[in-house]
Amino acid sequence: MNLKGKNVFFLGSSVTYGYASDGVSFADLMAEQLDFHMIKEAVSGTTLADRDETSYVSRLKKWDASTPVDVFVCQLSTNDAKDSLEIPLHEISDAIESIVRYVKDTWDCPIVFYTGTKYDNVKYLTMIELLKTLHKAYGFAILDLWHDIDMLCVDPEDYNRYMQDPIHPRLAGYRDWWLPKFIDFFEKL
Repeated sequence: MNLKGKNVFFLGSSVTYGYASDGVSFADLMAEQLDFHMIKEAVSGTTLADRDETSYVSRLKKWDASTPVDVFVCQLSTNDAKDSLEIPLHEISDAIESIVRYVKDTWDCPIVFYTGTKYDNVKYLTMIELLKTLHKAYGFAILDLWHDIDMLCVDPEDYNRYMQDPIHPRLAGYRDWWLPKFIDFFEKL
């Protein structure tokens, strides 16, 4: 898919925002490299599960629906997998379905969900399996960085240079590790 000149909406939390890289994430780098207009609705610490006004669902529905959107990209939030939040899987499922229905009804554009890279969290893995099940029902695309063999085989020195912690990439991680995967994915979409 050629993204040049298109309006690409990114919805997410700290990973989409660029928490460990001064607000610059793969989305910003992609927009610059592929020459598209980026809409980045990313707030650190927020969840897919619609529990308050900062959730993905609430923020998306507050967005001006008259804004043209050609492609919609959503982060599978790691915040929903935090044990301290105790978010049941059905709430995450409801949120994903709500987002997909809203985007289809509002913009009728391609929808892509992306996962984080692998880290030690069984619930997040369960969320990825849920996402794959919903993909079959709704037909959106998934960029699964968690299971990507190249992402799993990264050299430990590079990993330490790329990641601030198991969830948040540094600028080098976005630029040198994640961005090539996103560009390749969208070129084949």
